[in-house]
Amino acid sequence: MPTPTRLRDLIRQIRAARTAAEERSVVNKECAYIRSTFREEDSLWRCRNIAKLLYIHMLGYPAHFGQLECLKLIASPRFTDKRVGYLGAMLLLDERQDVHLLITNCLKNDLNSNTQFVVGLALCTLGAIASPEMARDLASEVERLIKSPNAYIKKKAALCAFRIIRKVPDLMEMFLPATRSLLTEKNHGVLITGVTLITEMCENSPDTLNHFKKIVPNLVRILKNLILAGYSPEHDVSGVSDPFLQVKILRLLRILGKNDAEASEAMNDILAQVATNTETTKNVGNTILYETVLSIMEIKSESSLRVLAVNILGRFLLNNDKNIRYVALNTLLRTVHVDTSAVQRHRTTILECLKDPDVSIRRRAMELSFALVNGQNIRSMMKELLTFLERSDAEFKANCSSEMVLAAERYAPSNKWHLDTLFKVFLKAGNYLRDDTVSNTIQKISSAASERQAYAAMRLWTSLERAAISGDATEKQPLVQIAAWTIGEYGDMLVSEASNAISMVDDDGEDDFTRPSEEYVIDVYQKLLWSTQLSITTKEYLLLSLAKLSTRFTTQPSQDKIRVIIDTFGSHIHIELQQRGVELSQLYRQYAHLRPALLERMPPMEAPATNVQDVESEPEPELSPERAPEQDALLDLIIGSEPLTNGDADHKPPVANNNNTTTNQDILELLHGLEVPPLTASSNNNNPASAGAGTGTGTGLLLAGLLAPQALAPAGGIGDALDVPKVTALDKNGVKVVLEVTSRGGDCVTVTVRATSAAPVPLTDFLFQAAVPRTFRLDMMSPSGTVLPPHGEITQVLKITNPTRTALRLRVRISYVGAGGPTLEQAEVGGFPPDLFN
Repeated sequence: MPTPTRLRDLIRQIRAARTAAEERSVVNKECAYIRSTFREEDSLWRCRNIAKLLYIHMLGYPAHFGQLECLKLIASPRFTDKRVGYLGAMLLLDERQDVHLLITNCLKNDLNSNTQFVVGLALCTLGAIASPEMARDLASEVERLIKSPNAYIKKKAALCAFRIIRKVPDLMEMFLPATRSLLTEKNHGVLITGVTLITEMCENSPDTLNHFKKIVPNLVRILKNLILAGYSPEHDVSGVSDPFLQVKILRLLRILGKNDAEASEAMNDILAQVATNTETTKNVGNTILYETVLSIMEIKSESSLRVLAVNILGRFLLNNDKNIRYVALNTLLRTVHVDTSAVQRHRTTILECLKDPDVSIRRRAMELSFALVNGQNIRSMMKELLTFLERSDAEFKANCSSEMVLAAERYAPSNKWHLDTLFKVFLKAGNYLRDDTVSNTIQKISSAASERQAYAAMRLWTSLERAAISGDATEKQPLVQIAAWTIGEYGDMLVSEASNAISMVDDDGEDDFTRPSEEYVIDVYQKLLWSTQLSITTKEYLLLSLAKLSTRFTTQPSQDKIRVIIDTFGSHIHIELQQRGVELSQLYRQYAHLRPALLERMPPMEAPATNVQDVESEPEPELSPERAPEQDALLDLIIGSEPLTNGDADHKPPVANNNNTTTNQDILELLHGLEVPPLTASSNNNNPASAGAGTGTGTGLLLAGLLAPQALAPAGGIGDALDVPKVTALDKNGVKVVLEVTSRGGDCVTVTVRATSAAPVPLTDFLFQAAVPRTFRLDMMSPSGTVLPPHGEITQVLKITNPTRTALRLRVRISYVGAGGPTLEQAEVGGFPPDLFN
């Protein structure tokens, strides 16, 4: 047999290939030769062939046929063969059970070898490829090796245990006794692996975290020795003693000190020493300082220490290295909520980062700037952010403008300043504004005082006029839409003599408003409507605004001009604009007497109410004080209410007087007597029915309703077998609702609601609602229907969890529409056995 190609020669041939086809030819030829030697059991060159096969595998070619040959090398007594065999096993082995079984036996033998390097190879391989079964089989061997007096084996075993715990967390307890002893070692390799292993344990188990909190003094002592130790060639990196170990210890201290005042107190002094004594001229020192800052901000540290940490990040912001600046901004953004006042001291430096040429730094600086905005600095911050918005790339404009609108809404010092700021944002953001910003701004203008409405109309007219003259209205369509709506509503204030008495000086001290004539306003509208580049939506705003101006303007020429423009749109190519043009034209002809009433000024708009999805995602939503009492009472209940007091159980609320709706009276009356505090909405709704049938989490009280008919699995008979009585919730006017316990176990019971009717006509819109005290959890499944036929039945399943195992009581509400119109009944349901949850 010819002498096989050496690895370096194979690498040279592959690199010399000029095309992919030529490279494949070389690889295929070599693989064919390697296969033939495997079949001939050529053990002499097996090691070299596996090495070449691993290189071929690295290039992306299939090499799985060498798996068993790797196992043969592992079984070889020669260390060179074992080393290549274990490397091949780590790269080539798959999940086949027989291969894993074979290598498990080889690993077990090598873990008991007398040669430390063989044991080290086995530990490295086990940590890299261990399956859960392999980890369980060999965990005891690894635990034994952690106690070995040999530092080389000990550190390898600790890292292997780290990987085993990640794969099988249940094995963590086995390694606890041996792990704690690792911190007493002198060898830095053993120390760093021991700290890594303890960190992994603490991150994955609260019990283990509490167990290791007593090692904080040991960690503090090790860290103190590191920073006070003299020059040590073995561990020195750029003048810093073993920075890798320092970083690992700082991270572990951060985990141990979180939410623990005693542990935090024990590490405050050493963190201060690290922060003040670490060399900052090299990246090694900056790395340690970065970890120190994270630890200070995470634990319950002293305020002076937090200020020191923020000042370190402030120095990072002045560093010439853009990576360090980015890290500083990112860390400040994560920690700004811990000590906002300390971060505020570096506001000027942060704002300077908005001008940085690096896009990542600008993005983080923008996010941090918005986190620093408050009622005291809103004016100065908005000026800087407006400058940034004007110069920023397109990818920043949408997010930046949205955040500016939110900040202005929250911290505006005055209504006038708020409007001025919004208009400046609209001018600089252009078409990058979010759609909801337009509607929210219109709502704000609508609900403002009349003087502010006039001011908004005048200020927006100035912007609209400039956009029309300069021809850049296409790039500022949200501004055009808001201006069109505002001028359409308050155009009479715009052109009246009274506008001269309104101060038009904006926040920058400028007054560039000139009162226009009615004809000039219409000419500007016409120019915009004739534009071929404005969107259809913008033209719809303008057309309707123009129609409204016909009732605001008083001169006959302006009226005639408006009518001609509107008539022109009656033949527009776009169907939506054409329909609007035709309908608005009719207001000048057949329905001319209705035009003033139909186009009168709109009443103030209310802020949009929070919907159910928002409530489920926000644990403590803020409600608008102006919310109308007619809004969904179920939503009000889920969001929260004032604490309730005992009420009259016989109280009957008013009956609704319209079809398709239940009463809009306060649904909280249903809950009187259940002593329920305000509720935090739950997001754990697994009910496939539509929103409204939800799940409580035990933090409050849940009201669930029947909203969408779904197929329901039959349930019944279990309650009788359990000898639990059926409880009648309602028996009135031929309608009977019975609650039957169908299963129970521990603190959970299942109740089937059965509603029957003796009425001669079907009952439509049948709705069953229930409320339980806040210590309970109620899951309501979908009903079998919402129409209750004569002598028919509707069923629904309730799952009630009661951790306190107190007696069950509910408040129920039943509503339906029958022959006599809408009916609403409510009652308190008791009579359940006290030991129902036992």
